[in-house]
Amino acid sequence: MKWLVLLGLVAFSECIVKIPLRRVKTMRKTLSGKNILNNFLKEHAYRLSQISSCGSNLTFHPLRNIKDRLYVGNITIGTPPQEFQVIFDTGSSDLWVTSVFCTSPTCSTHVMFRHFDSSTFRPTKKTFSINYGSGRMKGVVVHDTVRIGDLVSTDQPFGLSVVELGFDGIPFDGVMGLNYPKLSFSGAIPIFDNLRNQGAISEPVFAFYLSKDEQEGSVVMFGGVDHRYYKGELNWIPLIQAGDWSVHMDSISMKRKVIACSGGCKAVVDTGTSLIEGPRRLVNNIQKLIRAMPRGSEYYVSCSAVNTLPPIIFTIKGINYPVPAQAYILKDSRGHCYTTFKEDRLSPPSTETWILGDVFLRRYFSVFDRGNDRIGLARAV
Repeated sequence: MKWLVLLGLVAFSECIVKIPLRRVKTMRKTLSGKNILNNFLKEHAYRLSQISSCGSNLTFHPLRNIKDRLYVGNITIGTPPQEFQVIFDTGSSDLWVTSVFCTSPTCSTHVMFRHFDSSTFRPTKKTFSINYGSGRMKGVVVHDTVRIGDLVSTDQPFGLSVVELGFDGIPFDGVMGLNYPKLSFSGAIPIFDNLRNQGAISEPVFAFYLSKDEQEGSVVMFGGVDHRYYKGELNWIPLIQAGDWSVHMDSISMKRKVIACSGGCKAVVDTGTSLIEGPRRLVNNIQKLIRAMPRGSEYYVSCSAVNTLPPIIFTIKGINYPVPAQAYILKDSRGHCYTTFKEDRLSPPSTETWILGDVFLRRYFSVFDRGNDRIGLARAV
Protein backbone atom coordinates (compact mmCIF):
# COMPACT_ATOMS: atom_id res chain seq x y z
CA MET A 1 0.00 0.00 0.00
CA LYS A 2 2.90 2.28 0.40
CA TRP A 3 5.12 3.76 -2.19
CA LEU A 4 8.89 3.60 -2.01
CA VAL A 5 11.10 6.63 -1.98
CA LEU A 6 13.19 8.38 -4.60
CA LEU A 7 13.63 6.72 -7.96
CA GLY A 8 11.64 3.66 -7.02
CA LEU A 9 8.59 5.87 -6.71
CA VAL A 10 8.73 7.38 -10.17
CA ALA A 11 9.85 4.36 -12.12
CA PHE A 12 8.11 1.14 -12.96
CA SER A 13 8.82 -1.38 -10.26
CA GLU A 14 9.52 -5.02 -10.87
CA CYS A 15 5.86 -5.84 -10.39
CA ILE A 16 3.23 -3.24 -11.28
CA VAL A 17 -0.36 -4.29 -11.78
CA LYS A 18 -2.68 -1.69 -13.32
CA ILE A 19 -6.44 -1.82 -13.31
CA PRO A 20 -7.84 0.81 -15.69
CA LEU A 21 -11.19 2.36 -14.79
CA ARG A 22 -13.77 3.78 -17.15
CA ARG A 23 -16.23 6.47 -16.17
CA VAL A 24 -19.75 6.15 -17.50
CA LYS A 25 -22.89 8.21 -17.24
CA THR A 26 -24.83 7.82 -14.03
CA MET A 27 -27.15 4.85 -14.15
CA ARG A 28 -29.11 5.99 -11.14
CA LYS A 29 -30.44 9.06 -12.91
CA THR A 30 -30.43 8.07 -16.58
CA LEU A 31 -31.98 4.66 -16.04
CA SER A 32 -35.04 5.00 -13.88
CA GLY A 33 -36.68 1.90 -12.53
CA LYS A 34 -35.19 -1.32 -11.21
CA ASN A 35 -36.07 -3.45 -14.21
CA ILE A 36 -34.50 -1.02 -16.69
CA LEU A 37 -31.33 -0.84 -14.62
CA ASN A 38 -31.11 -4.59 -14.19
CA ASN A 39 -31.65 -5.20 -17.91
CA PHE A 40 -28.97 -2.62 -18.76
CA LEU A 41 -26.46 -4.25 -16.43
CA LYS A 42 -27.13 -7.70 -17.87
CA GLU A 43 -26.73 -6.45 -21.43
CA HIS A 44 -23.56 -4.50 -20.61
CA ALA A 45 -21.95 -6.90 -18.16
CA TYR A 46 -18.20 -6.50 -17.88
CA ARG A 47 -16.12 -9.52 -18.64
CA LEU A 48 -12.66 -9.92 -17.18
CA SER A 49 -10.25 -8.53 -19.75
CA GLN A 50 -6.54 -8.86 -19.17
CA ILE A 51 -3.52 -7.67 -21.07
CA SER A 52 -0.40 -8.83 -19.29
CA SER A 53 3.21 -8.70 -20.36
CA CYS A 54 6.27 -9.90 -18.52
CA GLY A 55 8.64 -6.96 -18.18
CA SER A 56 6.06 -4.19 -17.91
CA ASN A 57 3.84 -6.56 -15.91
CA LEU A 58 0.64 -4.66 -16.64
CA THR A 59 -2.85 -6.00 -16.10
CA PHE A 60 -5.86 -4.05 -17.37
CA HIS A 61 -9.46 -4.37 -16.21
CA PRO A 62 -12.36 -2.27 -17.43
CA LEU A 63 -13.96 -0.44 -14.51
CA ARG A 64 -16.87 1.91 -14.46
CA ASN A 65 -18.10 4.85 -12.48
CA ILE A 66 -21.11 4.60 -10.17
CA LYS A 67 -23.32 7.69 -9.86
CA ASP A 68 -20.72 9.62 -11.88
CA ARG A 69 -18.31 9.50 -8.95
CA LEU A 70 -17.59 6.04 -7.51
CA TYR A 71 -15.19 3.67 -9.27
CA VAL A 72 -15.51 -0.10 -9.36
CA GLY A 73 -13.39 -2.85 -10.81
CA ASN A 74 -13.50 -6.57 -11.51
CA ILE A 75 -12.00 -9.26 -9.30
CA THR A 76 -12.58 -13.00 -9.21
CA ILE A 77 -13.10 -15.33 -6.26
CA GLY A 78 -13.05 -19.11 -6.04
CA THR A 79 -12.02 -22.11 -8.15
CA PRO A 80 -13.15 -21.91 -10.89
CA PRO A 81 -13.18 -18.08 -10.74
CA GLN A 82 -16.44 -16.20 -10.17
CA GLU A 83 -16.39 -12.55 -11.22
CA PHE A 84 -17.47 -9.59 -9.07
CA GLN A 85 -17.55 -5.83 -9.43
CA VAL A 86 -16.21 -4.15 -6.28
CA ILE A 87 -15.35 -0.69 -5.00
CA PHE A 88 -11.62 -0.26 -4.34
CA ASP A 89 -11.90 1.60 -1.03
CA THR A 90 -9.04 3.20 0.91
CA GLY A 91 -11.51 4.16 3.63
CA SER A 92 -12.08 0.60 4.85
CA SER A 93 -10.10 -2.61 5.27
CA ASP A 94 -12.49 -5.50 4.60
CA LEU A 95 -13.17 -7.38 1.38
CA TRP A 96 -16.71 -8.67 1.04
CA VAL A 97 -19.18 -9.68 -1.65
CA THR A 98 -22.83 -10.71 -1.67
CA SER A 99 -23.65 -14.28 -0.69
CA VAL A 100 -26.44 -16.61 -1.76
CA PHE A 101 -27.65 -16.45 1.85
CA CYS A 102 -28.44 -12.73 1.66
CA THR A 103 -32.18 -12.11 1.84
CA SER A 104 -32.12 -8.30 1.63
CA PRO A 105 -33.98 -6.99 -1.45
CA THR A 106 -30.88 -5.19 -2.76
CA CYS A 107 -28.92 -8.46 -2.83
CA SER A 108 -31.05 -9.76 -5.68
CA THR A 109 -29.52 -7.08 -7.92
CA HIS A 110 -25.95 -8.18 -7.10
CA VAL A 111 -23.85 -11.08 -8.30
CA MET A 112 -23.85 -13.62 -5.45
CA PHE A 113 -20.89 -15.81 -4.55
CA ARG A 114 -21.80 -19.47 -5.00
CA HIS A 115 -19.58 -21.08 -2.38
CA PHE A 116 -20.76 -24.57 -3.30
CA ASP A 117 -19.24 -24.14 -6.79
CA SER A 118 -15.72 -23.42 -5.48
CA SER A 119 -13.32 -26.26 -4.67
CA THR A 120 -11.05 -23.91 -2.67
CA PHE A 121 -13.77 -22.47 -0.42
CA ARG A 122 -13.31 -22.74 3.35
CA PRO A 123 -15.99 -21.55 5.82
CA THR A 124 -15.71 -20.18 9.37
CA LYS A 125 -18.26 -19.38 12.05
CA LYS A 126 -17.10 -15.79 12.59
CA THR A 127 -19.60 -12.99 11.89
CA PHE A 128 -19.13 -9.23 11.57
CA SER A 129 -20.89 -6.02 10.52
CA ILE A 130 -19.81 -2.72 8.91
CA ASN A 131 -21.48 0.70 8.78
CA TYR A 132 -20.64 2.85 5.75
CA GLY A 133 -21.75 6.38 4.97
CA SER A 134 -24.14 5.03 2.34
CA GLY A 135 -25.31 1.80 3.99
CA ARG A 136 -24.42 -1.14 6.19
CA MET A 137 -23.90 -4.86 5.93
CA LYS A 138 -23.66 -7.98 8.08
CA GLY A 139 -21.78 -11.05 7.04
CA VAL A 140 -19.72 -14.12 7.81
CA VAL A 141 -15.96 -14.60 7.33
CA VAL A 142 -14.88 -17.27 4.82
CA HIS A 143 -11.70 -18.16 2.88
CA ASP A 144 -11.01 -18.67 -0.82
CA THR A 145 -8.69 -17.71 -3.68
CA VAL A 146 -9.04 -14.06 -4.76
CA ARG A 147 -7.57 -12.58 -7.93
CA ILE A 148 -7.00 -8.95 -8.90
CA GLY A 149 -5.83 -9.32 -12.45
CA ASP A 150 -2.63 -11.36 -12.24
CA LEU A 151 -2.32 -10.90 -8.48
CA VAL A 152 -3.47 -14.04 -6.66
CA SER A 153 -4.15 -14.29 -2.91
CA THR A 154 -4.70 -17.89 -1.84
CA ASP A 155 -6.82 -18.79 1.18
CA GLN A 156 -7.81 -15.12 1.44
CA PRO A 157 -10.23 -14.34 4.29
CA PHE A 158 -13.17 -12.20 3.18
CA GLY A 159 -16.79 -11.56 4.02
CA LEU A 160 -19.99 -12.93 2.55
CA SER A 161 -22.91 -10.62 3.23
CA VAL A 162 -26.14 -11.99 4.67
CA VAL A 163 -27.72 -8.54 5.16
CA GLU A 164 -27.26 -5.39 3.04
CA LEU A 165 -29.09 -2.14 3.79
CA GLY A 166 -28.89 1.24 2.08
CA PHE A 167 -27.23 0.16 -1.17
CA ASP A 168 -30.37 0.24 -3.31
CA GLY A 169 -29.80 1.09 -6.95
CA ILE A 170 -26.00 0.92 -6.74
CA PRO A 171 -24.71 -1.70 -9.20
CA PHE A 172 -21.82 -3.20 -7.29
CA ASP A 173 -21.26 -6.61 -5.73
CA GLY A 174 -19.08 -5.69 -2.77
CA VAL A 175 -16.15 -3.69 -1.42
CA MET A 176 -12.40 -4.25 -1.46
CA GLY A 177 -10.94 -2.40 1.51
CA LEU A 178 -7.39 -1.09 1.07
CA ASN A 179 -6.89 0.48 4.49
CA TYR A 180 -4.68 -0.82 7.30
CA PRO A 181 -5.41 -4.12 9.12
CA LYS A 182 -6.34 -2.46 12.40
CA LEU A 183 -9.49 -1.00 10.82
CA SER A 184 -10.83 -4.40 9.77
CA PHE A 185 -14.25 -5.08 11.29
CA SER A 186 -14.06 -8.77 10.42
CA GLY A 187 -10.61 -9.22 11.93
CA ALA A 188 -9.45 -10.71 8.63
CA ILE A 189 -6.09 -9.77 7.16
CA PRO A 190 -6.73 -7.37 4.25
CA ILE A 191 -5.97 -8.66 0.78
CA PHE A 192 -3.17 -6.15 0.18
CA ASP A 193 -1.37 -7.38 3.28
CA ASN A 194 -1.90 -10.99 2.23
CA LEU A 195 -0.52 -10.30 -1.25
CA ARG A 196 2.44 -8.55 0.35
CA ASN A 197 3.09 -11.43 2.76
CA GLN A 198 2.81 -13.98 -0.05
CA GLY A 199 5.40 -12.08 -2.13
CA ALA A 200 2.95 -11.21 -4.91
CA ILE A 201 3.75 -7.48 -4.68
CA SER A 202 7.37 -6.35 -4.85
CA GLU A 203 6.82 -2.96 -3.20
CA PRO A 204 4.21 -2.19 -0.50
CA VAL A 205 2.55 0.62 -2.45
CA PHE A 206 -0.48 1.29 -4.63
CA ALA A 207 -1.83 4.35 -6.42
CA PHE A 208 -4.98 5.74 -8.03
CA TYR A 209 -5.55 7.77 -11.15
CA LEU A 210 -9.24 8.67 -11.43
CA SER A 211 -9.96 9.96 -14.90
CA LYS A 212 -12.13 12.96 -15.66
CA ASP A 213 -12.63 11.73 -19.21
CA GLU A 214 -15.55 9.38 -19.70
CA GLN A 215 -13.75 7.78 -22.65
CA GLU A 216 -10.41 7.20 -20.94
CA GLY A 217 -9.77 4.64 -18.21
CA SER A 218 -8.93 5.36 -14.63
CA VAL A 219 -6.28 3.19 -13.03
CA VAL A 220 -5.40 1.62 -9.71
CA MET A 221 -1.85 0.26 -9.79
CA PHE A 222 -0.14 -2.07 -7.35
CA GLY A 223 3.57 -2.41 -6.63
CA GLY A 224 4.93 0.74 -8.27
CA VAL A 225 4.21 4.23 -9.63
CA ASP A 226 3.77 5.21 -13.25
CA HIS A 227 4.84 8.85 -13.47
CA ARG A 228 2.98 9.34 -16.76
CA TYR A 229 -0.25 9.75 -14.79
CA TYR A 230 0.79 12.93 -13.00
CA LYS A 231 2.58 16.24 -13.53
CA GLY A 232 5.57 17.53 -11.60
CA GLU A 233 6.76 15.91 -8.39
CA LEU A 234 4.89 13.86 -5.83
CA ASN A 235 4.35 15.73 -2.58
CA TRP A 236 4.71 13.34 0.37
CA ILE A 237 2.52 13.73 3.42
CA PRO A 238 3.12 11.66 6.57
CA LEU A 239 0.13 9.95 8.10
CA ILE A 240 -1.15 11.26 11.42
CA GLN A 241 -0.41 7.79 12.68
CA ALA A 242 0.37 4.48 11.01
CA GLY A 243 -2.80 2.47 10.63
CA ASP A 244 -5.15 4.84 8.80
CA TRP A 245 -5.00 6.83 5.55
CA SER A 246 -5.45 10.14 7.37
CA VAL A 247 -3.18 13.19 7.21
CA HIS A 248 -3.01 16.61 8.84
CA MET A 249 -4.55 19.39 6.74
CA ASP A 250 -3.51 23.00 7.36
CA SER A 251 -6.63 24.81 6.16
CA ILE A 252 -9.41 25.15 3.60
CA SER A 253 -9.62 28.56 1.97
CA MET A 254 -11.36 30.56 -0.73
CA LYS A 255 -10.30 33.98 -2.02
CA ARG A 256 -7.35 33.91 0.42
CA LYS A 257 -9.69 33.59 3.39
CA VAL A 258 -9.81 30.50 5.58
CA ILE A 259 -13.32 29.07 5.43
CA ALA A 260 -12.76 25.80 7.31
CA CYS A 261 -10.05 23.80 9.06
CA SER A 262 -8.71 26.93 10.75
CA GLY A 263 -5.82 25.90 12.96
CA GLY A 264 -5.54 22.54 11.20
CA CYS A 265 -7.70 19.43 11.05
CA LYS A 266 -7.77 15.80 9.98
CA ALA A 267 -8.18 14.79 6.32
CA VAL A 268 -9.08 11.25 5.24
CA VAL A 269 -8.02 10.38 1.68
CA ASP A 270 -10.82 8.05 0.66
CA THR A 271 -11.34 6.52 -2.79
CA GLY A 272 -14.60 4.95 -1.59
CA THR A 273 -16.26 8.32 -0.94
CA SER A 274 -17.62 10.19 -3.92
CA LEU A 275 -17.84 13.73 -2.54
CA ILE A 276 -15.98 16.04 -0.16
CA GLU A 277 -17.45 15.62 3.31
CA GLY A 278 -17.01 17.60 6.51
CA PRO A 279 -18.75 18.90 9.65
CA ARG A 280 -22.30 20.15 9.06
CA ARG A 281 -21.72 23.73 10.23
CA LEU A 282 -18.66 24.21 8.04
CA VAL A 283 -20.22 22.51 5.01
CA ASN A 284 -23.29 24.73 5.34
CA ASN A 285 -21.01 27.77 5.48
CA ILE A 286 -19.32 26.73 2.23
CA GLN A 287 -22.73 26.26 0.61
CA LYS A 288 -23.62 29.83 1.60
CA LEU A 289 -20.33 31.23 0.31
CA ILE A 290 -20.91 29.69 -3.13
CA ARG A 291 -24.60 30.70 -2.96
CA ALA A 292 -25.91 27.16 -3.18
CA MET A 293 -29.59 26.59 -2.37
CA PRO A 294 -30.98 23.39 -0.84
CA ARG A 295 -33.36 21.30 -2.90
CA GLY A 296 -34.14 17.90 -1.45
CA SER A 297 -30.92 16.26 -0.32
CA GLU A 298 -28.71 18.31 -2.69
CA TYR A 299 -27.49 21.92 -2.86
CA TYR A 300 -27.82 23.61 -6.26
CA VAL A 301 -26.24 26.61 -7.95
CA SER A 302 -26.83 28.31 -11.27
CA CYS A 303 -24.83 26.49 -13.91
CA SER A 304 -23.55 29.84 -15.18
CA ALA A 305 -21.88 30.36 -11.79
CA VAL A 306 -19.42 27.55 -12.52
CA ASN A 307 -17.37 29.96 -14.65
CA THR A 308 -17.22 32.66 -11.97
CA LEU A 309 -16.99 30.79 -8.67
CA PRO A 310 -13.46 30.74 -7.21
CA PRO A 311 -11.50 27.56 -6.51
CA ILE A 312 -11.56 26.11 -3.02
CA ILE A 313 -8.04 25.44 -1.80
CA PHE A 314 -7.05 22.57 0.46
CA THR A 315 -3.64 23.26 2.02
CA ILE A 316 -1.75 20.17 3.18
CA LYS A 317 1.79 20.30 4.55
CA GLY A 318 2.18 23.82 3.15
CA ILE A 319 1.16 22.83 -0.38
CA ASN A 320 -2.01 24.24 -1.94
CA TYR A 321 -4.34 21.81 -3.71
CA PRO A 322 -6.97 23.94 -5.49
CA VAL A 323 -10.24 22.37 -6.56
CA PRO A 324 -11.95 24.58 -9.17
CA ALA A 325 -15.68 25.11 -9.45
CA GLN A 326 -15.72 22.90 -12.55
CA ALA A 327 -14.70 20.05 -10.22
CA TYR A 328 -16.81 20.77 -7.12
CA ILE A 329 -19.95 21.59 -9.14
CA LEU A 330 -21.50 18.71 -11.11
CA LYS A 331 -24.46 18.55 -13.46
CA ASP A 332 -27.29 16.06 -12.97
CA SER A 333 -29.26 14.30 -15.71
CA ARG A 334 -31.76 17.19 -15.86
CA GLY A 335 -29.00 19.69 -16.57
CA HIS A 336 -29.10 21.22 -13.08
CA CYS A 337 -25.84 21.96 -11.25
CA TYR A 338 -25.26 20.78 -7.70
CA THR A 339 -22.37 21.05 -5.26
CA THR A 340 -20.25 18.14 -4.10
CA PHE A 341 -19.89 19.20 -0.46
CA LYS A 342 -21.77 17.07 2.03
CA GLU A 343 -22.10 16.59 5.76
CA ASP A 344 -19.98 13.80 7.24
CA ARG A 345 -22.24 11.94 9.66
CA LEU A 346 -19.81 9.25 10.78
CA SER A 347 -16.78 11.15 12.11
CA PRO A 348 -16.83 12.13 15.81
CA PRO A 349 -17.75 15.81 16.36
CA SER A 350 -14.86 16.25 18.80
CA THR A 351 -12.33 16.35 15.95
CA GLU A 352 -12.79 18.36 12.77
CA THR A 353 -12.49 15.79 10.01
CA TRP A 354 -12.76 16.20 6.24
CA ILE A 355 -13.07 13.31 3.80
CA LEU A 356 -11.36 13.97 0.49
CA GLY A 357 -13.21 11.71 -1.90
CA ASP A 358 -13.27 11.24 -5.66
CA VAL A 359 -14.05 14.90 -6.39
CA PHE A 360 -10.63 15.76 -4.94
CA LEU A 361 -8.87 12.63 -6.21
CA ARG A 362 -9.86 13.22 -9.82
CA ARG A 363 -7.68 16.31 -9.62
CA TYR A 364 -4.76 14.68 -7.84
CA PHE A 365 -2.98 11.42 -8.50
CA SER A 366 -2.67 9.65 -5.15
CA VAL A 367 -0.06 7.22 -3.88
CA PHE A 368 -0.60 5.11 -0.74
CA ASP A 369 2.78 4.14 0.71
CA ARG A 370 2.49 1.42 3.34
CA GLY A 371 6.26 1.04 3.57
CA ASN A 372 6.72 4.61 4.81
CA ASP A 373 3.27 5.36 6.25
CA ARG A 374 2.58 8.30 3.97
CA ILE A 375 0.48 9.52 1.05
CA GLY A 376 1.81 11.13 -2.11
CA LEU A 377 -0.19 13.67 -4.12
CA ALA A 378 0.52 15.25 -7.49
CA ARG A 379 -1.52 17.02 -10.14
CA ALA A 380 -3.16 14.37 -12.33
CA VAL A 381 -2.67 14.59 -16.09
